[in-house]
Amino acid sequence: MTATVRPEAVVLTGAFWVVCRNPRYLHEISDRGLKVLLITPENCRRHAQQCMKDPEHPASLIDDIAFVDGSLDQEGSFVPGVIARSRTWRHRYSIVGAYAVGETLVEPTGLLGDALGLRGPGLRATRVCRSKYLQRWYLDEFSPASLVIPPGEREDVDLGSLPYPAVAKPATRHSSSGVATVADASELRELLAEYPEYETVLVEQKTEGQEYSVESLVQDGTVIFASVTRKETTESAARTFVELSHSVPNSHTGADEMLLTANQRLLEALEFRDGIAHAEWRTGTDGQPYLMEIAARTPGDGLLALYQLATGAPLEPEIIRIALGEPAAYPAPRRWARQVYLDHEPGILEDVSVDWPGVAPVWVGDGGMWPEIVPGGPDAPPTLRAVLVLKEKGATLSPLASSDDRAVTFLIDAPSPRQLDELEAQVRAAVNVAIRTVDGHDS
Repeated sequence: MTATVRPEAVVLTGAFWVVCRNPRYLHEISDRGLKVLLITPENCRRHAQQCMKDPEHPASLIDDIAFVDGSLDQEGSFVPGVIARSRTWRHRYSIVGAYAVGETLVEPTGLLGDALGLRGPGLRATRVCRSKYLQRWYLDEFSPASLVIPPGEREDVDLGSLPYPAVAKPATRHSSSGVATVADASELRELLAEYPEYETVLVEQKTEGQEYSVESLVQDGTVIFASVTRKETTESAARTFVELSHSVPNSHTGADEMLLTANQRLLEALEFRDGIAHAEWRTGTDGQPYLMEIAARTPGDGLLALYQLATGAPLEPEIIRIALGEPAAYPAPRRWARQVYLDHEPGILEDVSVDWPGVAPVWVGDGGMWPEIVPGGPDAPPTLRAVLVLKEKGATLSPLASSDDRAVTFLIDAPSPRQLDELEAQVRAAVNVAIRTVDGHDS
């Protein structure tokens, strides 16, 4: 009797719209003759099933899909569903690779890869990167003074033991959800009452200073590419930390060497083996680097597009090569690229217009596809590549409390930092966001 040959497959995990927004992952796997398997949260089911029926949609490349229940504010809640679905696939396919495209399913993806002997960041890295308080435990060298408040201990904990101002962070959420600054112990106690009772909260001394991220490609435990991104957030005008811009690479001298050295030590402490890491840092007033948090997955927002604009090459093929154990490499940046998120007044989004030759806003709200953003040559003139509207017309816009509240963004690149700054100012003046405020007036 001839044994049945199981087709080889790669498992991707993450929110369906995030995976499809980066269709190169799907093409890289499919072009190798491998099956594409996707594990995604249950709330993506309706949208995913509709898109997979469209032969022109990247989702048509997905061969099998599993939906799992869980909640971001409950630790480990997605693990049982991912393991249950993976056990079924384990007998149907020969799984040769796995990769977490988004934050939601990083930890169970690490468990899947560990059991099947696949390349990945490793169990320590995937577990620690999904928990803000475990990052303080394993990475104390880079941590500000902090306090872990488990469920059920909020009334008894000594909140006066921390230096203030401080920052409260729900332990397992992402996209800056629930992260806020507090001025003193009294304000912190009021904020703690707003979090669900079952949620663990990390509270840490607020680090004043410029924010950066470091993106690293790691293969066989060796960093094969690393670059510093400069960030701006809402922090200066609000108590929140919503990211408003990313600049690739960092154009301000003095911080890169220090951050890259600290980042190397951090990856070694996590025993990070294979994959991409996205670590967020601040340089403190004492000149030292402090880790805000680290993720064991692709950087979010438009950072993949920014790296392609800056280097001329996409990151996704190298990420898949690493996941499959193939030789990987990535070039150094040759241009300067930036993504900017526009702040807005609360109200109803009525329209977005752009006074720019050849550029019109692209509406990508409710899981819509981003347009392909094509890089220019090293000496190409400063260019506005895209204006994206992240909400639908008629959507209610709230103050920026998390990344999900942002509505309009644009991507630009230039041959020099000075030209990039000038282009940003010009584009800001050219984009008009029409909002009907609560009192009925337009803004």
